[in-house]
Amino acid sequence: MTAARIDDTHDPQLRSWVESANAAGTDFPIQNLPFGRFRETGDAHWRGGVAIGDQVLDLHRAGLLPGPGLDTVMRLRPGERADLRRTLSQGLAAGSARHAAWRDALVPMARAQLGLPCQIGDYTDFYVGIHHATAVGKLFRPDNPLLPNYKWVPIGYHGRASTVNVSGHAFARPQGQIKGPQDDAPRLAPSQRLDIELELGIFIGRPNAQGQPIAIDEAEGHVFGLALFNDWSARDVQAWEYQPLGPFLAKNFASTVSPWVVTLEALAPFRQPFVRPAGDPAPLPYLDSPAVREHGAFAIALEVWLQTEAMRRSGHTGDCISRSGFSEAAYWTVAQLVAHHTVNGCALQSGDLFGSGTLSGPAREQAGSLLELSNGGKQPITLSNGEQRSFLADGDTVTLRGHCERPGFRRIGFGECTGTVLPAGARMPAGA
Repeated sequence: MTAARIDDTHDPQLRSWVESANAAGTDFPIQNLPFGRFRETGDAHWRGGVAIGDQVLDLHRAGLLPGPGLDTVMRLRPGERADLRRTLSQGLAAGSARHAAWRDALVPMARAQLGLPCQIGDYTDFYVGIHHATAVGKLFRPDNPLLPNYKWVPIGYHGRASTVNVSGHAFARPQGQIKGPQDDAPRLAPSQRLDIELELGIFIGRPNAQGQPIAIDEAEGHVFGLALFNDWSARDVQAWEYQPLGPFLAKNFASTVSPWVVTLEALAPFRQPFVRPAGDPAPLPYLDSPAVREHGAFAIALEVWLQTEAMRRSGHTGDCISRSGFSEAAYWTVAQLVAHHTVNGCALQSGDLFGSGTLSGPAREQAGSLLELSNGGKQPITLSNGEQRSFLADGDTVTLRGHCERPGFRRIGFGECTGTVLPAGARMPAGA
């Protein structure tokens, strides 16, 4: 595994002729350059773009793509994508000779509709958050919270790509079969234990052929980049249905992903060693390499914000209810997920999406789900306006945020991943 190198595109002194990219708090300085898709009002087709400050650079109009989509970018090899990154960096840098030509290829984000970063073909949700797995296990199996395969196998299940929506969309509260411990029979009802899951999304770039596993040291070469991801969950439906084959209707009603994909090249300064706790088993050889141990983890700070309907009416922007981090939460690396997913010969396609699983930290206040924050619903959290939540209420809006920060480098962010809960049976808003 050859880690993306730190180079002149990461220089913290680098400034852009797009002035908003130089603002101290922006998620999208010139050192980031994440990819996504957008369209302007009245435009029927999605176009590939790069976020720079509060603008989007139309890659086709800038002469960098043969067509409007991102397919060719996603399939680039790491070296080719690094070359494109350098071209973008040089062209957007202050004093660039491309300033005049590219100025007309900019679209204000306020005028752009942001879409899914790509057409998602398949979606797999993993379970890499060991603190989440342990906390949830304690709720249901106090004497045996972590199943014996967890530290050997990157656990995952196949989800439903058709209900993955981009940030900003609302969804109706799901219904399903629910059976309480004292009930004689299940009933069909709207979920009363609707939950969030703070995750990262991993987008596959280059595909592999069926029957050809991807080796651990080649795995990151097949990854396009990372985004924020919320895999909404109906815990009461899940409790009744999940045995023996795992999640189904409790998970496939809605998932939300942020519109911008931060590339591994942009994340190069924020890599960390991947270290297993002392005494834990070493991964099997197909999941292990010196490179993974040296720099396989990413230092990404994550936040969950909750705004209730009452908050929204009063102009309250919401509360941060949890903070955690990817490297502290994840028991498996991005490369290990790719290698494991394909070790049996499974073919990945460009645009496939992996969910990391809930990224909770070791402390209760670092939990990435309300199930953990409320101790299974037994201890509701109290918000700053006095409202309480064990699980989500109709009208609640949840926003995930993430960023990377390190002395000597420019802070970069992931944008926002936002979704709103509508009442059961509600008609989806246009475009949702």
